[in-house]
Amino acid sequence: MGAYSATRTVLKGILPPLAVKLAKSALRINQQEKPEFADVMALPPRAAGSTLVFGKSFEFIDGSDFLFLYDEIIRNEIYRFVATEEEPLIIDGGANIGLSVVYFKRLYPRARVIAFEPDPDIFKFLQRNCQTFGLAGVELFESALWASDSMLGFCQQGSLGGRLAFSDNGHADLQVRTQRLRDLLNSPVALLKLDIEGAETEVLEDCGAMLGNVQNLFVEYHSFADRPQSLHRLLAIINDAGFRTHIHVYKPSPQPLFERTIREGIDRVDMNLDIFGYRE
Repeated sequence: MGAYSATRTVLKGILPPLAVKLAKSALRINQQEKPEFADVMALPPRAAGSTLVFGKSFEFIDGSDFLFLYDEIIRNEIYRFVATEEEPLIIDGGANIGLSVVYFKRLYPRARVIAFEPDPDIFKFLQRNCQTFGLAGVELFESALWASDSMLGFCQQGSLGGRLAFSDNGHADLQVRTQRLRDLLNSPVALLKLDIEGAETEVLEDCGAMLGNVQNLFVEYHSFADRPQSLHRLLAIINDAGFRTHIHVYKPSPQPLFERTIREGIDRVDMNLDIFGYRE
């Protein structure tokens, strides 16, 4: 039985007729848009596996999260930028399973990529995927970017969302090594990508004037419902470093003055922003 037929059978048993019709329609659309990933779509929730990416086997820790990352990074090219040199330096904070690293090396094959992923379980996938693709000029570090070199508590959340455990937000699952980002900004950086789950403001505040060496910047900002917002501080840092900005809102609340959509997890996130900094 194919993935579509199997899913249709399950839907009939648990949903009313109209909901089944709508769900089947959505399933057909998804299969038409991603026919190469029918095998991934057929997996149960939170299942690990592998599929072909650019003709090579690519391992993932969670199928649904892989599809999200593929759409964002490969299909939509959210990190695309113009480099002014043939061998650009790219710093990838929060490299996860390595789709971003693969994308950067396809965009600029001679690029030097320094990638960081603190979750030891996810880091293994990052390592294997980079080895499968035979990526040269890539340095992988099992550590988190932070404002100092140290060891800090870390909260795991499976495939996406793991973060440093700050003193005000709960239990740490393990200790991870941290590396000071400021120390990496002594030479020109073509792209600095930071998807570091709530540590972004503190990390960039520590960098100060060193951000003048960064040509392009991507930061995912996380607003936690139970903590003070730091967006004003983050935007001030980016502005003071001479960047112009462009912002994407990830799944915005339809009526934010009335009710905010809360993403539950380790922390309750009430807003996600993708902030792009560029120079004219």
